[in-house]
Amino acid sequence: MTTQTPTVIPAPAPPSIPVAGQAGRFPVRRIFCIGRNYADHAKEMGASVDKSNPMFFTKPADAIVTDGADVPYPSATSDLHHEVEMVVALGAGGRDLTADAARELVWGYGVGLDLTRRDLQAQAKAKGAPWDVAKAFDHSAPVSALVPATQATPTAATRITLEVNGQVRQQATLGEMVLDVGEILAALSTLFELKAGDLVFTGTPAGVSALQKGDAFRASLEGIAAFEGRIA
Repeated sequence: MTTQTPTVIPAPAPPSIPVAGQAGRFPVRRIFCIGRNYADHAKEMGASVDKSNPMFFTKPADAIVTDGADVPYPSATSDLHHEVEMVVALGAGGRDLTADAARELVWGYGVGLDLTRRDLQAQAKAKGAPWDVAKAFDHSAPVSALVPATQATPTAATRITLEVNGQVRQQATLGEMVLDVGEILAALSTLFELKAGDLVFTGTPAGVSALQKGDAFRASLEGIAAFEGRIA
């Protein structure tokens, strides 16, 4: 029988995401994100796409916002941007995987927002500095309930959409991604050991723009997942 090692301060509750139609929740270990994975979005940001050298960054697991909770407008910015993305949840892990082997890691799918303090990102880019303060802030990863891959799997024709105040801001099909899910996970597995509980945000299509306090949004992954929220 094992005993739990006491902690010197109260241990924080582990972040988790609801699962559609189930009482159990998905525990989140790490959040990985890929940048510039839709050519039109890279173009609107004045960036180029290099399929052989994908760009990754991370968010803390406790940046997730779930269960329809309001998203607080973050501090230190006047230019908060939305980036709608398909989210992949891993049920297993590995290193140096092939794309086919990497696809077998997927436990479920959802849709989320990679919220970005765009003004702070621009300042970091100008200085050649890291983007952490622009991407990895509190409440920067709102996400839907997850749907197990055994119940639904997106295809290249699956549409991803973000509406803000009832108006479509972003829309694309997953076939427009530069790297598909297997290729994203394979590339990640050469840089990190992937493990069960990891989330991967798979990139955003064109149409990113600012959110204001009071804005209502609806993100959807066609036929699979959707969620609504509000910038508080």
